[in-house]
Amino acid sequence: MITAATITILGDKEGKGLLSPEALQLLNENFEIQQLHSISNINQELESAQLLVINNGVGGVERADLFYYIRDKGCNLPTIFLTKSYSEELVESLFSLGVDDIMTAPINTKELIWRIKAILRRTYGIKEDRLVHRDIALDLNRRACEVDGEVINLTKLEFDLLQFFIENRKKILDRNQILEQIWHDPTTKKRTINVRINRLIKKIDPDNTKNYFTAIRGIGYIFD
Repeated sequence: MITAATITILGDKEGKGLLSPEALQLLNENFEIQQLHSISNINQELESAQLLVINNGVGGVERADLFYYIRDKGCNLPTIFLTKSYSEELVESLFSLGVDDIMTAPINTKELIWRIKAILRRTYGIKEDRLVHRDIALDLNRRACEVDGEVINLTKLEFDLLQFFIENRKKILDRNQILEQIWHDPTTKKRTINVRINRLIKKIDPDNTKNYFTAIRGIGYIFD
């Protein structure tokens, strides 16, 4: 199984957190997300996590007090604090206790992802090593591919091709652009692309039901 950094989201299950279900879904496409709704045994619960996001209070305990409690327990996990508003005193207090970042509502989920990745790079040296789209996961370090949890054996060219399309998903890519980026040779026959994509589809979608690729007549392909 391809794994990613584990991010723990702390907050009441029924509380009014600052992350929407859609935001949580987007986060889950980039990281392994663990939602934590209790602070009992907090140190043990956070052992597998690389970063903590404080989303809302727990059991009537406010966000700031949660962070103070966690630090008092000796947990120094990198932390991003989400809040509706803040004062200079609160900011000073949070940073003095080692909070890594503070974001105010409304939370831009993409920006949160960028901030998480920056902290992971700075703290653990974790680089962008995993691409996820729908049920496809690519491990860029091991050059491994999984579809719906099943390992798919790809050639070097197939892996590069799939990575290129995932990185440029929802964009129309013309054949010349694909040849230059993957084959590094614009003189290669364009029909080669069709052959290679068809072979790739047979591996990642053998029943041809997922419609990852759409051919744009006279131009190229779009991946979705």
